[in-house]
Amino acid sequence: MGKKVVAIVGTYRKGRVIDSAVDEILKGAAAGGAETVKIDLMDKHIEFCSNCRACTQAEGVGAPGKCVQDDDMTAILDEIAGADVLVLASPVNVGRVTALMKRFIERLVVLVYWPWGAPAPKCRMTGAGKEAITVTSSACPAFLGRILMPAPLRLLKTASKLMGAKVRKSLYFGLAAKTEDGTLSEKNRFKAYKAGQKLVG
Repeated sequence: MGKKVVAIVGTYRKGRVIDSAVDEILKGAAAGGAETVKIDLMDKHIEFCSNCRACTQAEGVGAPGKCVQDDDMTAILDEIAGADVLVLASPVNVGRVTALMKRFIERLVVLVYWPWGAPAPKCRMTGAGKEAITVTSSACPAFLGRILMPAPLRLLKTASKLMGAKVRKSLYFGLAAKTEDGTLSEKNRFKAYKAGQKLVG
């Protein structure tokens, strides 16, 4: 049975660098026999986390806590629970992931057990055995982006860990703002496609 790959996409620009890279990763994964699901956060109703921490109080492993918000996040978490591989993708805006992606990541607090009085949270999904690939892009050259703006990658790795996944590969596409309608080059499309193949190979 093939693997299931779920991509979480936090870009505002459909058809551009990040969106195209994710499409190529999923094509590569599908060519390797995987089932693929693409979740575009622009199309989802996700409320902001209110930091009430109601979801963190009940003890439990392997399943999220119950959030007080009634939105699309529950369905997204269900897709993630059934995934073998996760793709987390966001452009770099002002040195960070987009607000779309940040809002999603903040809602992942349901994946920790953190009762009042405890000094630190405990991950509910430890040992889930998933793998992940991160995808980021920025206006500066890729090698500079990795050095000067490490925060987005760190945050995506943290999010992956919360979801029970270990990052296997990180793709960073630079010079993404050279033109108004900048798209992914053929070379980078192939790079993303091959990364998708390797994820399920």
